[in-house]
Formats: sequence, C-alpha cells, structure tokens
Amino acid sequence: MSRHARYAIIEDDLLQEEPLVIQDVGGQYRTITNDAEWVVEQLVREGHLPAGRRLFYIDTDGQKDELQVKDGRFAGFAPGTRA
Repeated sequence: MSRHARYAIIEDDLLQEEPLVIQDVGGQYRTITNDAEWVVEQLVREGHLPAGRRLFYIDTDGQKDELQVKDGRFAGFAPGTRA
C-alpha cells in the first residue's frame, strides 16, 4: 500500500487557538497512524498547524488520539485528551 493517508478536517478554528481535529478517511489508503509524518508535513505546509497548535485525529475505529508536533514535525502519539 503506497498511497498516502487520506483525512478530512473536522474542527479547524479560524483563529487557530483550539486544536485541529482530523479524521481518517480510510479505504485503500494508508492510515493517519501509519503515515503520521506525511500528514503533519501536509498540515504544516497548508498553514493549519502553526507552532504550538495541537493536532488530534480520529482513527478508522473512532478512537481520538493526538499527533504530537514539535518544530513543525511529527514527534509522537499521545492519548486523546484535550486537557
């Protein structure tokens, strides 16, 4: 499977003060979990992830978790809390 992940932006606060929330589209594409580096790169490039903004994703099972971002790059996963 070589196609990059497909995702939909679910919550995108125009002021970018709240976390960005995306959802895995799934299907024949890689999942957000398996293509996290590319997903973060795309969101940064498109201007959705300025420094310090948190990123949550909903996977194909409906689980919400966080993609941690540091210096504009994917830095790991965290349990999906908004604390």
